[in-house]
Amino acid sequence: MPLTVEASSLSLNDVHRLLKLEELSNGSFTDFLTLEPLSEFEQQDLLRIRNDFRRYLSAGKISEGLVKFLTIAPLMRLSGFYDVPIRLTMEDSIAIAVEDEDRRITGRMDILAINNPQSNIAPPFWVVVIETKNSAVEVGEGLPQLLTYSASACYKVH
Repeated sequence: MPLTVEASSLSLNDVHRLLKLEELSNGSFTDFLTLEPLSEFEQQDLLRIRNDFRRYLSAGKISEGLVKFLTIAPLMRLSGFYDVPIRLTMEDSIAIAVEDEDRRITGRMDILAINNPQSNIAPPFWVVVIETKNSAVEVGEGLPQLLTYSASACYKVH
């Protein structure tokens, strides 16, 4: 019976070793994205999202659920993630069998967004995985979990 490991307990080194992922040191998001300038409305909406988050943060630690509600959901709506042909799922379970080892990695993705166009005319296929943490957790602590879920999402859709 394989050893089961929770994705949230993996280190970055574990993820690199178990999933055979390598960091590309010269990559940049701008190599893959072409971003249009923000409209005045979008800038105002971003300020409102930031100010709402700051107001709650100044009152104390913010739970993971409240982080999603205050920031992630409004940002996803503003970015067009609720539009067709994007499909969203939340709290999706994962299980990855690790090659060459008797291990199984399990966990739950917070948010998975898949653009799966039905025609050849639409934009290309892509996947976005979001992992949220409460406000007391350092951003980098969620990276191993996020990379694991991203690898799982890619296996799921192929």
